[in-house]
Amino acid sequence: MAEISKYEHGQFSWIDLMSPDAGAAKQFYQVLFGWGVVDNDTGDGGVYTQFTVGDHLVAGLGEMSQEMKQSGMPAMWNSYVNVQDADATAARAVELGAQLQMPVMQVLDAGRMAILADPSGAALSIWEPGEHDGAGIANVPVSLTWNELNTRDPDGAASFYAALFGWTITEAQGGDGYRMIENAGRMNGGIRPMDAAMDGVPPHWLVYLAVEDCDATCAKAESLGAQIHLQPMDIEPGRIAVVADPQGAVLTVMKVNAPD
Repeated sequence: MAEISKYEHGQFSWIDLMSPDAGAAKQFYQVLFGWGVVDNDTGDGGVYTQFTVGDHLVAGLGEMSQEMKQSGMPAMWNSYVNVQDADATAARAVELGAQLQMPVMQVLDAGRMAILADPSGAALSIWEPGEHDGAGIANVPVSLTWNELNTRDPDGAASFYAALFGWTITEAQGGDGYRMIENAGRMNGGIRPMDAAMDGVPPHWLVYLAVEDCDATCAKAESLGAQIHLQPMDIEPGRIAVVADPQGAVLTVMKVNAPD
């Protein structure tokens, strides 16, 4: 099992879901992935749920505020990048052309976070760990295995994130413009150019979860009320599909051939 006790600066370390119906979302993912749950009182009458695999944390879930719901904000999975200093990283992001959607805030004793929108508008969270380092496992079934930026400005995105996190970003073989992100000597995600088929879709970071069987997972998700935006298909690293949960939050499920 790929256990993780410490994340490097610039490494994806956590994912969570903001949903307009956290109760329904919790039930869906418990049944779909077999996740356990730990509910945490946020101190303001709210609850933040942490999903588990065995003794390991793998993801989080929060209920949208009334303001978010009334604004029409869609349900969405959020990607978090570990940083040494959230305040310094947020300030640097703004210098590079990002906007802060949520300024740096203390999250109890867990850590400090902020949400930024990169120059193309894609939202990404940064996380300075306190007591919560991030997911305890990765690259094993029903845990995080990849994070991918979909953008209409891949060159600009590559420059922005390289300057912000120190990522090394190189174009992958194949000629489709896909870029690979490397951090501290390890693969850390990708950047995909958005084409005409994605007209109307805003730039976004997409979460990939590893599964044992992509087709079986899709069939089960559909039976639970999900929609399949991209039917299972083979790619070089494995077999993927894009799923929207019953509240509309989109994620990719992937059977990984050689997890690393």
